Amino acid sequence: MGSAAMKSATPDVPDPFDVKLLQALELDGRAPFSKIAAVLGVSDQTVARRYRRLVSEGSLRIVAVRDHEKLGQDQWMLRLRCAPDGADAIATALARRPDTSWIGLTSGGTEVVCCTRPRSRTDQDELLLAKLPRTPHIVDIRAQQVLHRFFGGPDGWLIKHGPLSEEQIAALRGAPPTSEARAGAPRRIEPEDEPLVAALEQDGRATYPELQQATGRSESAVKRRLGALLASGAIYIDIEYADALIGMGVGAMLWITTAPWAMESVGKALASHAEIAHATAVAGPSNIMATAVSRDIPALYAYLSGKLGQLDGVQHVETAPFMRRVKQLTYRPYLR
Repeated sequence: MGSAAMKSATPDVPDPFDVKLLQALELDGRAPFSKIAAVLGVSDQTVARRYRRLVSEGSLRIVAVRDHEKLGQDQWMLRLRCAPDGADAIATALARRPDTSWIGLTSGGTEVVCCTRPRSRTDQDELLLAKLPRTPHIVDIRAQQVLHRFFGGPDGWLIKHGPLSEEQIAALRGAPPTSEARAGAPRRIEPEDEPLVAALEQDGRATYPELQQATGRSESAVKRRLGALLASGAIYIDIEYADALIGMGVGAMLWITTAPWAMESVGKALASHAEIAHATAVAGPSNIMATAVSRDIPALYAYLSGKLGQLDGVQHVETAPFMRRVKQLTYRPYLR
């Protein structure tokens, strides 16, 4: 769903085929290479070879993600103002936690921005009330609870301006789950699903035999349960990739304050903007948090002073460009 914390040897100029492949995988991360090849008009071997190269370089990962909003679980956006010599270590420590994502250093390296999704109230209280307040080098903590998602999650960012045609997008998306499938797929992850979900969190393209081995369940049972989890929206398959692959070199957190009556209309407008990779309503001093992605600083300025600045109801915008992304969906130190 956008840019990642990973670096790659890919040149600054994006490879057109790589961008097509990324959008195809964003639409269906588990699509067979043969299906992607047919849609893109190339051979199976071309797709497989390019995919494996990107993965081996550390430029691409495909993983399953729990949709905490669909599951009804709390999410928090944390802003941790730190002493300059402590921010990197704090961000790295948070990145190692399984309940964090979207970690970045902003404000000249003195602020850590982090999304946390505690599995329980006990975990939440331990992090917000015990660990962070006692952590050296943290001088201020602002925790804003996520209230509503306008864009992001299973909605991939490349759909807004990727190179694929409407016909190609439709071919890759396939038919949506039927009402019967959705009705038979409650939005919850059962304890017996955990080995399956954990395996997919490591590799969203794990084969059915690999998932069978990881879970001890029959291949038919794995297929059935994975289909139910995906149909319900409890989990979705997402991709993370290096910024250089799409030529977008600048990312920034936007903390937007709107008039109360304008929160919904501004959020929906942001969801339609090509520059916005993620937007949510949050509780706190600002009531919308968004991530903007652009090619360079002039493009970011044009967006802030243009489309965003002209939205009716926007009262204040605080912009914090990322100095470095530490974690998107996963954390792998050797990819940094």
